[in-house]
Amino acid sequence: MPQPFTVRLRAEAEKIWEAQLRHPFVSGIADGSLDLERFKFWLRQDYVFLIEYGRLLGLAAARSPDLETMRRFCQLMQETLETEMSLHRSYAAEFGISERELQEEKPAPTTRAYTDFLLRVATTGDFAEVAAALLPCMWGFSEIGCRLAQLPAPADQVKDQRYAKWIAMYSSAEFAALAGWCRELVDRLAEGLPERELAKLEDAFLTSARYEWQFWEMGWRMEGWGI
Repeated sequence: MPQPFTVRLRAEAEKIWEAQLRHPFVSGIADGSLDLERFKFWLRQDYVFLIEYGRLLGLAAARSPDLETMRRFCQLMQETLETEMSLHRSYAAEFGISERELQEEKPAPTTRAYTDFLLRVATTGDFAEVAAALLPCMWGFSEIGCRLAQLPAPADQVKDQRYAKWIAMYSSAEFAALAGWCRELVDRLAEGLPERELAKLEDAFLTSARYEWQFWEMGWRMEGWGI
């Protein structure tokens, strides 16, 4: 019996995945050493990302091949734009970031590039490519959250409690189930496809995985346009 296609994707992305886990931004969340200004910058950019991610989920729903998949993407879009963004605003407030600041945040170069890539795939690629491009965000955050949750808690209780909340969110069983659903969707869509089509899915997946790493790097450098 052939292995699921996502096993191949995970193997191809191993170096990218490990680079994310070793990134100083991620390890700084784990041990509580991450500078708060860097994290606040990342939070504001993540809010911008979520707005465009909501558009992406809407496009995925419109292009879904069956009613159940359409329903699930509609549900995810609603949860992202209502529940998750509301939680994001509340969480940002714990760092002194106002709702107005979130709304006025402009996308950094990486945020712009990543979301433009995702929306381009959603409008010009096959539906299977859309699912493959979506997967690294869900799967990667779930894995990072679970890995960080296994590490000992750092000593800085004030900063650490806020970072611990972030780790708890992405290490939750609910988030793991969402990542699992997206993996199953990609595996189902990949069944029976010729190698040239599988290569397109792999390219979409790896490009998103690289942008996931780049997003941590953006937060670490507090990336700007430079002009």
